[in-house]
Amino acid sequence: MSTWPLMDETSKLFPLYSRANVGEIFPDPITPLNASIGFQHNLEPGWRDAFVACGVWDDDLYEDQVAFNVLPAFGSYLYINMSLMRLFGVRVPGMTAEAVDLQYFGDMPGIPSYESERRDFDENPDYEAKAGAWLAEQVLGATDLAAYDVDRAEVEQVRRERPDLTALSDAELIARMTSFDTLLRRLFKHHIEASLKSGVGLGAIAQLAEAVGQPEKALTLVAGLGNVDSAGPSLGMWDLSRAARDPEVAALFDEGTKGLYGKLTASGSGAVKSFVTKLDSFLTDWDFRGPAEWEIRAITWGVDPDLALATIDRMRGVVDSEAPAIKSAQKSTERDEAATAIRQMLAADADASGQFEAVLNASALWMRGRERARTTAAMLMHELRLGALELGRRVAGDDGVGDARRIFMAFGDELEGLLADPAAFRDVLAEREQVYLDLFDRVPPFVVAGDPTPVSEWARRSDETADAATTGEVLAGVPACGGTARGRARVITDPDDPSALEPGDILIAPITDPSWTPLFVAASAVVVNVGAPFSHAAIVSRELGIPCVVSVTDATKRIPDGAHIEVDGTTGTVTVL
Repeated sequence: MSTWPLMDETSKLFPLYSRANVGEIFPDPITPLNASIGFQHNLEPGWRDAFVACGVWDDDLYEDQVAFNVLPAFGSYLYINMSLMRLFGVRVPGMTAEAVDLQYFGDMPGIPSYESERRDFDENPDYEAKAGAWLAEQVLGATDLAAYDVDRAEVEQVRRERPDLTALSDAELIARMTSFDTLLRRLFKHHIEASLKSGVGLGAIAQLAEAVGQPEKALTLVAGLGNVDSAGPSLGMWDLSRAARDPEVAALFDEGTKGLYGKLTASGSGAVKSFVTKLDSFLTDWDFRGPAEWEIRAITWGVDPDLALATIDRMRGVVDSEAPAIKSAQKSTERDEAATAIRQMLAADADASGQFEAVLNASALWMRGRERARTTAAMLMHELRLGALELGRRVAGDDGVGDARRIFMAFGDELEGLLADPAAFRDVLAEREQVYLDLFDRVPPFVVAGDPTPVSEWARRSDETADAATTGEVLAGVPACGGTARGRARVITDPDDPSALEPGDILIAPITDPSWTPLFVAASAVVVNVGAPFSHAAIVSRELGIPCVVSVTDATKRIPDGAHIEVDGTTGTVTVL
């Protein structure tokens, strides 16, 4: 049995950790079950494999078990080992530790410098040569995402062939959930590889734009790419929001979204039945998507369709001219124009022209690859969620553990004992759940250098305060998607409840994962507390064509809800008007 809450050992050799980036894909504390058989259990080895595949070091770096821990949990919140990310930046030609910092930390204060932890062995010609070959062949020389297409086909087959989980024995259910380890490790390896390649591409684009005196064009060159998986739900929901304007369907929406799916499916109206057919097709494709979806305890759209319907409801009022496809096409046009302008500048230099084309292609390819890999892995993680929910149903009740969702408070090696005697685990799972829920009110340190402070010393979200920005005040952040928008600020801290967001409002969020993406469609701009040009909010904003500023410290506390503000995604500023 593992210690709860989770508190992994820190590395003395690679001592810097951060919530940057991982806080987007895993904003909440991880449950014992997910840590022991799911996300952390499989992403950690997949990430190690990805670093080795990039040529920056070999497996022997991991021989000292406390020397690496790529993805540890402190107080059950997951962290990235930024020391290893910086080492990656040092050894890949053209990258630097500082460039990695910019991509992951953004402009957050209080980050220890790379010089404060530099190791004698960091710069290594042999590994730099191997990483250089990887860069030339697998990043800049890549032309397709064939391996990622194979991954997707394999996972789609798993989903198509999903057995009736209620008919499986306890042992068969556990075996199914643990049978995905090898595949998940490979999927996560590919996801991290694509993320690293995407980061290299984004950094190279920024360097080239700077070199030709057009630094503001860097983000334009990676916007409006098309075929980005994480934008898929937004496009699907947009179509459903148009269908929801039918008077009979709209009448049910107007009654409120709580219990709406049940009302829709019970309706005898032909128009409503047609809408439900489209909705169910959407849910078949995107049932795994939802707030904090990497956590298998999370409630996804497939588990509770009303979550998806609440966002569709917000989209109903958005005018047709604001369609994501239209805005994305505009960004694509701007991208083509920027690329053409730079091509003309480089026309007399064949080598520079060739380098630009390779970087332009790689940045687009690996942005798509990153989102493709992430989505594929999330699909398979949903299979663990469904299996766990079935197990939870079996051990719930007055004679068992009480609430079916307490199954997520068990560690993987406890499942057999839990199923054999649920009552024996009732108290311990209830106690863990109480601790788990309390963790949501804790503020994990954004950066851990050395050993983390005890959870008991972490601030409580409920106690946090910040001075509200005053009229005329300008808040600085990091540009993520260009353009300017003015509108009413809507501070939303939970994507489960988008009811406050009206079309044209500016979304102010703490941090965003893919489940937030459809809210971007109704918003005229997005501002995020934490993030970087490489973050999810930035990528999706560029794809959907709306201004975005990330790394605006305490934006959700400093920007008054309802204030009239201006967001400049090109300069990275937010002005309270």
